[in-house]
Amino acid sequence: MNHTASPPMAESAFNPLWFAQASHGLDEAGRTLLQAAADWAGPILLDLAGSTGEPLDSHCAQVALILAGLGVDAQTRASALLAVTPAPGPEIKQDPVQKAFGAEVMTLVRGSRALYRLGSLTGQAKEQTGGGDQKEMKRKMLLAMAADLRIVLMRLASRLQSLRWYRQSRNVCPVGFARETLELYTPLANRLGIWQIKWEMEDLAFRFLNPEVYKHIASQLEDKRVERETLISQVRDQLLAALKREHIVAEVSGRPKHIFSIWNKMRNKHLDFEQLFDLRALRVIVEDERSCYHTLAVVHSLWTPVPEEFDDYISRPKPNGYRSLHTVIADAQGRCFEIQIRTRDMHQFAEYGMAAHWRYKEAGAQGGQQVADGEDDRKIAWMRQLLAWDREASTSNATAPGPQADSSKESASEKTVEPVASKKPAVARPLKAQEDEHIYVLTPQARVIELPVGATPVDFAYYLHTDLGHRCRGARVDGQMVPLSTRLSTGQTVEIVAAKSGGPSRDWLNVQLGFLASPRSRSKVRAWFNAIELQQRISQGQSMVEKELQRLGRTAVNLEQMAQQLGFAKADDLYVAVAKDEFSLRQVDALFREDVQEEEPVQRVFDAARESVSKTGKSGVLVVGVDSLMTQLARCCRPAPPDLIAGFVTRGRGVSIHRADCKSYQELADRQPERAISVDWGDTGDTQYPVDLAIEAQEHPSLLRDLSEVFARLRLNVTGINTLSRRSLTRMIFTIEVRDGEQIQKALAALNELSGVSARRYSS
Repeated sequence: MNHTASPPMAESAFNPLWFAQASHGLDEAGRTLLQAAADWAGPILLDLAGSTGEPLDSHCAQVALILAGLGVDAQTRASALLAVTPAPGPEIKQDPVQKAFGAEVMTLVRGSRALYRLGSLTGQAKEQTGGGDQKEMKRKMLLAMAADLRIVLMRLASRLQSLRWYRQSRNVCPVGFARETLELYTPLANRLGIWQIKWEMEDLAFRFLNPEVYKHIASQLEDKRVERETLISQVRDQLLAALKREHIVAEVSGRPKHIFSIWNKMRNKHLDFEQLFDLRALRVIVEDERSCYHTLAVVHSLWTPVPEEFDDYISRPKPNGYRSLHTVIADAQGRCFEIQIRTRDMHQFAEYGMAAHWRYKEAGAQGGQQVADGEDDRKIAWMRQLLAWDREASTSNATAPGPQADSSKESASEKTVEPVASKKPAVARPLKAQEDEHIYVLTPQARVIELPVGATPVDFAYYLHTDLGHRCRGARVDGQMVPLSTRLSTGQTVEIVAAKSGGPSRDWLNVQLGFLASPRSRSKVRAWFNAIELQQRISQGQSMVEKELQRLGRTAVNLEQMAQQLGFAKADDLYVAVAKDEFSLRQVDALFREDVQEEEPVQRVFDAARESVSKTGKSGVLVVGVDSLMTQLARCCRPAPPDLIAGFVTRGRGVSIHRADCKSYQELADRQPERAISVDWGDTGDTQYPVDLAIEAQEHPSLLRDLSEVFARLRLNVTGINTLSRRSLTRMIFTIEVRDGEQIQKALAALNELSGVSARRYSS
């Protein structure tokens, strides 16, 4: 919290009456700790006020009382007093709080200060971006920063006290403060099942956001209060008498009305005030679960139940652990009442939720206390809530605060907006795995960004925008310049220092240097360098093609059309193939020869007993619906039976035959669909088809011999080899002749059996 000077107070808020209430339920050691914390914090906070204007000592005193009502331990109550004391400067190596109160209290104090700082940053942000996603991110960030449930309880109690102070002091509550309460803190209280805090915060925030509607509903409740209480008293007496006859020990009482819930139900169900069932409501507390169902039978025997308004949360508890029976009954005059039935343990959990894990149980006649759960149980219970956390329905918007989900089955008190995935049971995962998944950091505008654990400022920059990542040259974390390899932590504010232009460094891809933790960021850096390399290849290939055309005296050629005639989708694809030595410039020469038979000098030796596409010019392809069309097999994908094939009518060179999945063909067909034509394999006989196989392997002296032995063993004729070696990795394109796809598969299987060799069908 921000600290400002406030007018001196006559006396400290930590007086004996307050201490008696705040220390209720604590043993002697707990009371001693709480008194020491009050003595420590009292003089420091006496003349300080929080960002809301509330005196800090009064604020802390009331927060401790709220926590005492939840039954938390002495360390939590003491930490609530110490958390808002000013933190020491960086020159102080050890916080005095740790020296005076120990490591456990120091951990709680440090966590609370971090959450106060988060609230201050998000509250001061001028620009609220991200909508519902940002609300969810803030909740996750708050949870990630709070390693202990008690830290969250202190934050919720502090927010509740601030709302109470605005109401009591009649100071104007900022709209953003009230809206943040509904968007961030009440869903969190709901997730933990702490109804006491949840409903009061909702009512107070609603009061500040929509005072006219709040006052109208409150006046309606007051107008009918006497009549309603008389009816409830009659029903209560009748029910108690019936339960006594059945020998059921029970407590029956009226249930408080929450204005926010009433308004929300009126809006979502489109009901008038008088049509609400739960304006007249009773709660029955019995001894055990069996008595719950026995009581339900008694209730339904006395009055007429409304079937569609019955909910059994005992056999089907809510995701946050809430259990109870809810039923609506109608009397002889048609007046409806809602009745809730639960055991005392169910009621305790309904009131305190996960805070019940921190409550003390009475033991012995002397009123001694003992902790209900051990440290391990605390962590397990807390982590279960984190695992069950999911996207909450938005609890407010700019004009009409309140849950947006349908609440037709909700009562006026315990019913809440369920998370989207509430019907799926939470799958427990290891504690360590859950903690190590993500971190949450802030932009200077207080926008929350989710990153993987180990993320650096460079990852942060790439998450915001790819171009910002490329231009990232430095970073400030919480206002301090840090190296780009710095690992970020949850709660930090990160600001990127970027150049006006430029690109990433190749060092960022070096895993050992630790510049990038996110695969997403790493892929963007690789894409940048791949694009640079592609442009270099295009430039190199274009220069080579243009020099060849100058040699041939063909400088006025349309390069795009020439590329298509050669079987490429566009000129850039031709340039890349030429630069990578995957396409011979002799084929450009052959394109311009008048005699098609001299298209390309054939320097191959064939078995005279076999036919070949290259030798005979017969591809064995039939053009559907057209006779006597010249066909040629495209060099970009080199189809062979039984590949699925498609045809494209070229200018002056007949039909170019491609594999149906060829990227070049897809681009040609998309650009000129009228020239795409259906084709199929005809009688291929013993015709041999050239096929390209791409092979990648670790370079070693006998590699070429091993590959040649495979082709020789399979009796496959090799007609061409292109080789490129880099950093002990060899990449080769083998052109072989096959009759059908079966020979291709046998060749690939045999090649892949070689150690360190990876082979696949090649398509440019």
